[in-house]
Amino acid sequence: MTPGAPAGHPARQPSNRGTPLGMDVYYIFCFLAAVSVFLGFLNQYVLRTQTTIAITAGSLALSLIVTGLGKLEVVELRDWVSQLLPLMNLEDLLLKGMLGFLLFAGSLHIDLLMLRNQKVEITVLAIFGTLISTFVVGYLLYWLFGAIGMPVDLVYCLLFGALISPTDPIAVLAIIKSMKAPEQISIQVEGESLFNDGFGMVVFAVIYALAFEGTDPTLPAISHLFMVEALGGIALGLAIGGLFHWLICSTNDHSLELLLTLVIPTAGFATANILGVSGALAMVVAGIIIGNFTRERGFSRVSQHELDNFWTITEEFLNGILFLLVGLFLITIDFRPIDYALIVAAIVIVLVGRIAAVSVPFMFLKRRRKYHPYTGRILVWGGLRGGLALALAMSIPAGYIVGGNHDLRHLWVVMTYGVVVFSIVVQGSTIAPLIHRSRAASCPEVGGPSPQPD
Repeated sequence: MTPGAPAGHPARQPSNRGTPLGMDVYYIFCFLAAVSVFLGFLNQYVLRTQTTIAITAGSLALSLIVTGLGKLEVVELRDWVSQLLPLMNLEDLLLKGMLGFLLFAGSLHIDLLMLRNQKVEITVLAIFGTLISTFVVGYLLYWLFGAIGMPVDLVYCLLFGALISPTDPIAVLAIIKSMKAPEQISIQVEGESLFNDGFGMVVFAVIYALAFEGTDPTLPAISHLFMVEALGGIALGLAIGGLFHWLICSTNDHSLELLLTLVIPTAGFATANILGVSGALAMVVAGIIIGNFTRERGFSRVSQHELDNFWTITEEFLNGILFLLVGLFLITIDFRPIDYALIVAAIVIVLVGRIAAVSVPFMFLKRRRKYHPYTGRILVWGGLRGGLALALAMSIPAGYIVGGNHDLRHLWVVMTYGVVVFSIVVQGSTIAPLIHRSRAASCPEVGGPSPQPD
């Protein structure tokens, strides 16, 4: 019993009066979900564009309206919304929760046969492409900040390169799937985004440890961190996938089969986080196993249809909330005059890094097989960034002053936000004509046998 509570009366439960309107996180989540669904509904009558882009654009418009009304002193909503959004904690919500669901759902639909046909391309892009982009972006930022008299340590610049280089599978899969790109290009974009996401988070974790946790920048120390994160995640994914393949194949209860798949991105993803291995890679590997082996052997035809419907709806529902939060996050940022120039610079630098990440590997890949003529352009322009990059930027601790009097976390969050919004709204809305032209382009040699065996 609470000290001081009258005898015979239950202890008073903690109140949530400190939050706006007394709302707790669950209520906020419910209302945000409703807003995202209504924006998606309105999209079919107004913008008629891809739902992810429409929700992001709509939430950005809401953010600007709220901010504008506050500046005009008509209705002061900015402070109220600014107090609500941090309660959702986008960093934890995505990195410790939604990411597992979204990666598992995305990898369920990856065709392993097509993936194996493109395994060299996906591996090279996911590993070497991510590293190339990380170092190109990091060194260009390091040079830029030095040139404008705002010196920032190289390790921090490389940290930004690591968080912004992986193409976000949540954004990529949502847009590329709906536009039906050529099969060869689609599997490259989807496969790269799923795997370079996990690999990029490993690179980010390694550089983060060097920057903030005092890890020695020695090859053995870095190699140990990488092996634990990456190989540990893959091994755990194989174990989870194998276990649930056996469990699902051992039951004929359709409802139980679906419930078992729910355990993978919940308890399975949480286990990866507790063990300190890459939960992203674990979910991708487990999803590929369930989607390619368990689907055929453990699910009836009716159950396969239910599996696809269930995870498609789950993916779209969570995507809507995530990209709504990305747009509304604008309200919480206090922009300074220099931030706008840094955003433009970051967009250009990230695009240069993406071009290098695609063009350098394909200089060598083109020696072994023919590719669709639009492959490079779609991979570059379709390399979208989303909420994952923003969540990683928000995980950087505040209080590190760089460039004279600038908070490192603020700089990286602002620049990341600019790149993410440009990526989703501008790149996402203009990639459709590129994909349409790629589908119309004739290339009889595409997908033919490789000159050399894989």
